[in-house]
Amino acid sequence: MNFSSRLLQWYNENKRDLPWRNSSNPYNIWLSEIILQQTRIAQGIEYYYRFLEKHPDIYSLAAASEDEILLLWQGLGYYSRARNMHAAAKIIVMYNDGVFPNDYHELIKLPGVGPYTAAAISSIAFNIPEAAVDGNVIRVLARFFGIEDPVDDTKTIKQIRAIASELIDQRNPGMFNQALMDLGAMVCKPGKPSCEICPLANDCFARKNRLERRIPVKRPKSKQKDRFFHFFVLLVKKKDVKVFPVEKRKHNDIWKNLYQLPLVETSGMELTNEQLENINLFKGFDYTHYFKPTNTPIYRFTHLLTHQRIHAFFRIITLPDDFCHNFESEAEWVTFDEFLQRGKPVLISRFMEKAKDLLE
Repeated sequence: MNFSSRLLQWYNENKRDLPWRNSSNPYNIWLSEIILQQTRIAQGIEYYYRFLEKHPDIYSLAAASEDEILLLWQGLGYYSRARNMHAAAKIIVMYNDGVFPNDYHELIKLPGVGPYTAAAISSIAFNIPEAAVDGNVIRVLARFFGIEDPVDDTKTIKQIRAIASELIDQRNPGMFNQALMDLGAMVCKPGKPSCEICPLANDCFARKNRLERRIPVKRPKSKQKDRFFHFFVLLVKKKDVKVFPVEKRKHNDIWKNLYQLPLVETSGMELTNEQLENINLFKGFDYTHYFKPTNTPIYRFTHLLTHQRIHAFFRIITLPDDFCHNFESEAEWVTFDEFLQRGKPVLISRFMEKAKDLLE
């Protein structure tokens, strides 16, 4: 029995019960694949249902506002995935009458669709024999064939993709791709794999040579960058309701197009009066009467991203009622409940939950 036969037999008996596998609808498959990029299955399922309930088809997704999409996405991180997904939906509706491209080379032209995602959609939705190579597949094939070059190297990935293309079952490419992914997720796991139940163990190079903990090889990780964010809640009462300014992040940085509180980023934990002048809202206003860095209560949080560690400091400052009329700024004044409905970083949501009683 060859590689593909053993793999598919194992898959038929052990495959994971995932909701998108009950459909050949390319929209559902595409949605699941975008969500699962950098996301655990358990968390992805929740968001998959959330998006389908709100936007059951490509037309609904394309017609939504970006703010609505980002709010639905909140908590998944890597927000460029959501923006690209929205852009792709608009392209499919505008230029292809809402019909998903059934060609790998057309799919890969869509924003946010790389080689893996294009291959997954092609094979699962349209039965096209394109090998979908993700981290699970790379791990399985590196161990099975004894590939000891770093698997995060472009040349090695190209080599593994070529191997997967030779192995793929021409009649059941979608099933083959999903089987290989499941084997990597359930059996050929990182660290200590469950080789004793693997259908490929007898011919696996790593297993036979006791290298299963050494392969796959990865290059040393780059050091996380520390960043220091100082956020301000500038509370003003407007018609007996508390409001505060928020703004949309515009630069090509983390959290682009999400809403945030006024922010100063510093090189360390300390915050000086000179640095406060970088906040547009304070320009032309004597803020020192209401705020002193040394005696204002601070809420502190640490937020970990893939390559960054965010040290966040939140300060709540109560200002005179007419403050929001005394300046020119793009900031928007909102209530606590209104801000809850905006797409924002999870870091700020954590703070909002902590300081709810003071902000409502």
